[in-house]
Amino acid sequence: MRTAITLATAIFLCVAIPARPLMAFQDDAAPAEPAAAAPAEGEEAPAAEGEEAPAEEVVVISNDELSFAVDNIVLFLSAVLVILMQPGFAMVEAGFNASKNTVNILFKNLMDLCIGCLLFYLVGYGLMYPGDSAINGYFGFAGIGVTEGADRVTAAPGALDPQVDFLFQVAFAATAATIVSGAVAGRMKFSAYLVYSAVLTGLIYPISGMWKWGGGWLDAMGFADFAGSIVVHAVGGFAGLAGAIVLGPRIGRYTAEGKSVPMPGHNLAIATLGVFILWVGWFGFNPGSQLAFTGTDNTMATMLIALNTMLAAAAGGFAAMMLSWVMFKKPDLSMALNGVLAGLVGITANCDQVTNLQSIIIGAVAGVLVVMGIIALDKLKIDDPVGAFPVHGLCGIWGGVATGIFGNSADFVTQVIGSTVIPAWAFLTMLPLFLGLKAIGMLRVDADEEVAGLDMVEHGMAAYSADH
Repeated sequence: MRTAITLATAIFLCVAIPARPLMAFQDDAAPAEPAAAAPAEGEEAPAAEGEEAPAEEVVVISNDELSFAVDNIVLFLSAVLVILMQPGFAMVEAGFNASKNTVNILFKNLMDLCIGCLLFYLVGYGLMYPGDSAINGYFGFAGIGVTEGADRVTAAPGALDPQVDFLFQVAFAATAATIVSGAVAGRMKFSAYLVYSAVLTGLIYPISGMWKWGGGWLDAMGFADFAGSIVVHAVGGFAGLAGAIVLGPRIGRYTAEGKSVPMPGHNLAIATLGVFILWVGWFGFNPGSQLAFTGTDNTMATMLIALNTMLAAAAGGFAAMMLSWVMFKKPDLSMALNGVLAGLVGITANCDQVTNLQSIIIGAVAGVLVVMGIIALDKLKIDDPVGAFPVHGLCGIWGGVATGIFGNSADFVTQVIGSTVIPAWAFLTMLPLFLGLKAIGMLRVDADEEVAGLDMVEHGMAAYSADH
């Protein structure tokens, strides 16, 4: 040890000591800087030592420009969070279903975003925000695409760039579409699903969305749905109910005598991961719907929305766990997961105008409703593998009605009207579509294909290796 220290010390002395005079010599030998050349005629002389140099021009950003930048960047980040909800939905649906249908499920969720983005750009956005072309608040079309010019918006607090507004809105449209995927899982043809997805995102969702968010007749009545318990989730939930009814249950789900046969999902770990992803994504869904974020009032409103969202989700998960524990004698993870989602759906309409305590009540009621809704569907022999209708349809309506009960600006009767009309629109328009697809033999796969699994039959590939 002593030898090592001595050697290191010697090396240091050999290198460091000679280096100091060398550096000093170099400093001493450095040539003097040449005298500054005299300024040419017409040029300013450089500032003498001790004099202040002329200041460079400073670009000043106005408060309006700063607020505009912050509002639009935060909305962009919120849109990214909402788009990231898509893998959350995919994980929940895949985990709650048989492994033989995993590729099919992932593919459907991917196409919801791809088809939804294109159709919403071509048709849906113009239908949802028709501007002056609206006819009596029911229907209108502003044209294809989104405004692109450099002068498309004037910077001001709360002003939104149409480009980022479209990005945020198309994420909502894709969410409405992907809800249905879980309700029809395991037995619907992939081609039929693509047709459904295009119709919902291109026509059905934008038209009813316009009634509220596009300045339509429900908005004129004072109907409140802050972030989409009705406009997004109930539309997806009731469209899913129509699909599940027309398709019928999966093979083996009920006996010939009508007895329910459990068909548990293949991976609750994936489903749980999906719920956590959705929970995080909801902080783009709800707080992002504030749309303006600068200033004390907007900041405080956004934080209230965020905490209300968190509390409702927690209350929904806890209530569903406790109820399932009492009813089934053991706590049910799948019920608790759906309870979290139910609480999130229930608070989405009213998170901007209820108190923290009220958000807990809304979430807890949603957690109870989702358990009872899943049991009711089973009694009615309606096969909804992931509980899409109880979570999004039933609890979506609860969110709309709860806004009339707890909200500080919504009329109860108006809330009941809006919470009935939009889900009815989704159900009554999608039911004929599913019936039409069934009539031409395009809706459901054959029995032997369903038993074999849609991954190999529809796509020729499996999600897992043979030794999984």
